[in-house]
Amino acid sequence: MSFDTRSGTRGGWQPGTGGALGQWLTKRAVNRIRRSGKAVGFDALVLTTIGRKTGVERTTPVGRFPGKDGSWLIVASAAGAPRHPAWYYNLAAHPDKVQIEMAGRKIAVTAEQLHGVEREKAWQQIIAAVPRFAKYQQKTDRELPVIRLVPRSG
Repeated sequence: MSFDTRSGTRGGWQPGTGGALGQWLTKRAVNRIRRSGKAVGFDALVLTTIGRKTGVERTTPVGRFPGKDGSWLIVASAAGAPRHPAWYYNLAAHPDKVQIEMAGRKIAVTAEQLHGVEREKAWQQIIAAVPRFAKYQQKTDRELPVIRLVPRSG
């Protein structure tokens, strides 16, 4: 499936990892997720992508939800900002060069964006589990992309 959701024209403040404090907080979250698979009150994973422009590995902590057949769902919410998070564009450029980490496990995955009925079913599951994502959607006029991460064989 294609990564083709447009950015919006309005939305909330987009969190960043700039500055020493942001980098320190991100590092703590990543370490916690690597140990326990949890962060900020719900299940999470460490997403490793390849930068679309730089080719450099990038790691980001993101919330995770169970998908079908052993997959995981993540949301490119950026807390309801008008633009997608950078990792969304990295996934779009390299959907088959993705790795996740959680609770002591590293897993190579392939990323695919959900659309239509499949996205809507996943979205309802996500907002039932963590209602804050519905609030993120209300802040922006872009549709928050839902991504399925499927384990790669080999």
